[in-house]
Amino acid sequence: MAILRRYAAEIAVTVAVVAGSVVVSLGEGAETPRNAVVGWVCVALACAALFLRRRYPLPVAIFTAVCCAVYYPQTDPDGFVLLAFAFALYNNASTGRIRSAAVVAAASMGGVAIGEAGAGASRQVDNFAFLLMAGWFIALVAVGAVTYYRREAERTKEAEAQRRATDERLRIARELHDVLGHNLALINVQAGAALHGKDPAKAEEALTTIKQTSKEALRELRATLGMLRQADTPSLARVAELAESAGAHGLTVRTEIDGTATELPPDVEHAAFRVVQEALTNVARHAAANTVVVRIGYTPHDVSVQIDDDGRGGTAEPGNGIRGMTERAEALGGELTAAAREDGGFRVRARLPLRVKK
Repeated sequence: MAILRRYAAEIAVTVAVVAGSVVVSLGEGAETPRNAVVGWVCVALACAALFLRRRYPLPVAIFTAVCCAVYYPQTDPDGFVLLAFAFALYNNASTGRIRSAAVVAAASMGGVAIGEAGAGASRQVDNFAFLLMAGWFIALVAVGAVTYYRREAERTKEAEAQRRATDERLRIARELHDVLGHNLALINVQAGAALHGKDPAKAEEALTTIKQTSKEALRELRATLGMLRQADTPSLARVAELAESAGAHGLTVRTEIDGTATELPPDVEHAAFRVVQEALTNVARHAAANTVVVRIGYTPHDVSVQIDDDGRGGTAEPGNGIRGMTERAEALGGELTAAAREDGGFRVRARLPLRVKK
């Protein structure tokens, strides 16, 4: 059944060619067909060649044209082998080989014209039939070209849909990593302090902070799910909340604004917020820092966020955090750097243009 489905078109054309040729032959009555063996060999070869059309579209079109060139001048009556060439010609154009299909069609018509001109009074194709055949070949090439371009458009549309689906999955992954990673990292720090600390008051304070942070995590998760439904978008106006949250875990966070704060495109606002959030998460988890300075700079062309800490510095460990921040910046045509500072500590800096580069 699979073979029948794969070669359904070839089988249908073959049946049409053979059946049509048989009907024409029987219609001759008692007359003996001229060169019948040659004719049926041409029919068989042309139809057999169609089953190779997917792998060799141009050679098959040329071969079926040659079969027609042998068949029609040599045999009587005229059969339907021309259908095999027509199908091969259409197939060649529908695979994107439009120029070669046009050349084969033009060469075929030229061969018919030359042959008929040399036949004199014994012409088999009159002027009307010749024009009808030429129009038929042109239509086949045109329809094949339309089929090819329509198929390519569908392919492009499908590839674009797959790319967007992949981008959406990556975006969701970054959102969940940023939201859950930030809060869970802070919970982990406080849980460690409560577990290993000997002061009951500090343990209670740590547990209280864990409760507040987990509540914030749930709120952030709900906000993220809302954002994924286009209902909410984190903004730089909430950086103060991030600073307060980090401060509850022992970090001193100072926020500085350079330039005049302006309304940013939602995607830029969102990316800037997530960069600050992820950078503060990394400071809390890895830097062993006391102080963090968050600088937000506004210009008419871009917005920048810079996060400096006074921790241990060193080389950043590879992971999803910095990679996710970099992907966010690059997706907007911006850039992000993350490296140790010369005077100690670590710096994360992102520049996000207000218009995406094309």
